[in-house]
Amino acid sequence: MAEAIEFYLVKETYSKDQYGQLTASLSRRTLLGERESVTRAEWSAAGEHGLQAQWKINMFAPDYEGEKVLQMYEGTTLNTYGIYRTYREGDNLELYLEWKVGDSNGPGVEPEDDTTPVTPAEDDNGTESDG
Repeated sequence: MAEAIEFYLVKETYSKDQYGQLTASLSRRTLLGERESVTRAEWSAAGEHGLQAQWKINMFAPDYEGEKVLQMYEGTTLNTYGIYRTYREGDNLELYLEWKVGDSNGPGVEPEDDTTPVTPAEDDNGTESDG
């Protein structure tokens, strides 16, 4: 059964500092979608590849910009997940989320301020898309 949720897609961008070294900066944006449990078959197939499948998020496909990290509140805890697979059908996109083995908080990506999401208007890092 699907549950309507608010979640954050986290984008990592790189730029060169004054010494020519790459530095990462994180930004995130808030989106709405539906959360479902993964099927037993999905959980098993992911496990064969060393992944710990947790959730499937259904969202509006044109809103996705190739992010690899998703955050969402579960109760009062902000949990971080890796996006290991996507599936698009028309305007619907399914994001399959994994909990990283050995990590207490998933992939461990923390934006600068984890209580106030960065909106596209506030993000001056530019946009980048993986596909």
